[in-house]
Order: sequence, then C-alpha cells, then structure tokens
Amino acid sequence: MFKKSDNQDESKSRTSVRMTPNFDVRTRSASVIGPTLRIKGELSANEDLIIEGEIEGKIAHQDKNLTVGKTGRVKADIHAQQVEILGQVEGDIRGDDIVKLAPTAEVHGNIHCARIAMEDGAQFSGMISMEQKAADPTSIAPVDSDEDDDADQQSSFAG
Repeated sequence: MFKKSDNQDESKSRTSVRMTPNFDVRTRSASVIGPTLRIKGELSANEDLIIEGEIEGKIAHQDKNLTVGKTGRVKADIHAQQVEILGQVEGDIRGDDIVKLAPTAEVHGNIHCARIAMEDGAQFSGMISMEQKAADPTSIAPVDSDEDDDADQQSSFAG
C-alpha cells in the first residue's frame, strides 16, 4: 500500500519538474523613468508615463497621462492629456484635460489647460490660461460663403 502511494507522489513530482515555467508577459499601465535616469532631448510615447528621474528638452505626450513624481526634475515643455506634478518642473505645461499640482509640486512656467487642481502647499510661478481643448478641424462642417445663406441667417436673427 505504501509503495503505490509513494509511486504516485514520485510521478507527481517528476511531472512538476518536467513542466516548463509559464512566462506570461504582463502589460504595464505606465512606463517609469527611474530616479537614476537622465534624459536630454525630445520624449514621446503612446502610453502613460511616470517620471522619477531628470528630463531636459521637450515632452510630447498628447494622448496619454504624464506624472512627474516626487523625485522627478523636468526642464522641458510638457504636453499631455492629463498632467500631475509632484516634483519639480521648469517649463510650460499644456494639459488637454487637467493639470494637477500636489502639495510637493514646484512649477516655474505657464500652464495651459481646461481644468486645474492645485493643492495647498504647491509652489507655482507663472500664468494660468484655462481653455477648452480645440475641436478637431476635420469634425467641423465647412461654412458656405453663399450670400443667400447669409441672408437667411440674418433674417432668422432679426425676428
């Protein structure tokens, strides 16, 4: 009786040894530039980005979210969908949706955004321009320049 169960245990252990490990590739929700990295130049990506290191140049990240972490130091103009600053930024920031400044944020530059959230303690020097994201020019119907259309429009407003 013991021999049979020992054989079963032995066959199970041999089977598990023969199995190849499963190396599933995990998709990341964001790329991270670590605190020891320094990058000079133009940076663009098609995924969310977290900056904990140093960047100098230009960051074009229009369709995704960008976070400058507490250890992040950026000397660049930034353009992203959503921008969250916890570290230091020297340069203009354009957030198509929102720009958020955490209490640890230190920003020297202008901010252009549709919405802004600035927490108590955030340091900011510059100008803020709030504007809605411009409409896509291909989605706007062309306007006819016919005089008849102008006359129709004027008469509808007069009465």
